[in-house]
Amino acid sequence: MPTITRFNVTPVKSTRLHHPEAIRFETHGVSGDRDFFPITEDGRLFAGSKFGPLVRIEADHDEVRDTLRLRFPDGIDVEGPGAGDGDAIQVNFYGRNVPAHVVEGPWTEPLSRYAGHDLRLARVDRPGDGNDVRPITLVSLASVDELARRGGSETALDPRRFRMTFEMDGIGAHEEDTWDGRRIRVGHAVLLVESQVPRCVVTTQDPNTGLRDFPTLKVIKSYRGVTGGNEQLFGMYASVLEPGQARLGDPVELLT
Repeated sequence: MPTITRFNVTPVKSTRLHHPEAIRFETHGVSGDRDFFPITEDGRLFAGSKFGPLVRIEADHDEVRDTLRLRFPDGIDVEGPGAGDGDAIQVNFYGRNVPAHVVEGPWTEPLSRYAGHDLRLARVDRPGDGNDVRPITLVSLASVDELARRGGSETALDPRRFRMTFEMDGIGAHEEDTWDGRRIRVGHAVLLVESQVPRCVVTTQDPNTGLRDFPTLKVIKSYRGVTGGNEQLFGMYASVLEPGQARLGDPVELLT
């Protein structure tokens, strides 16, 4: 039976991932995951696909105090209120309009200087809206190993490049694809697996540096093909049917 090997969450979209020992699945996703995100001065989403080294920024959100802290690679460390009480905005998340508010704070100047663009931070009005499509994503380590093999990599690929909600071991390569439309129990939660995940350029980037180090999309296309919309698919989406907590090492049980 497959088991959970790692969780991947972050309070600020495209920044360094956190790997907690336990998370709680809610109907909107994982609480606190990707509630904040960078935007340009004209209110457009600015993600890792535009500037991979965002992944080197360490972000922490203290939900009790509602304070946000950003630590930059150059040593700058800033903290301020996390309340989204600035301008109300609508942000295009890959064709989906997300209502949000600007988060005023001391991070505007160092974030802009680091990325080389005039940037601000925003916070979603509704928990879960910071996700790309579905609230949960999952992938097996065997699938990542198969991708590395197909791409001729002499070393293992770090699965964090896919930024999935959780990774699991104990099933064959791409076996998770066969779960489409099925329910799975993950810890105390029940999820509905729903369709494959279209991948973007972020998956070609080293998860530590944000620099391109592997032709992920080209390799996926070479052995898995593309959809009619020219999408390269890898890993699965899921929705939460029954909220609950899950921990590292918990089994992932396919339900009848």
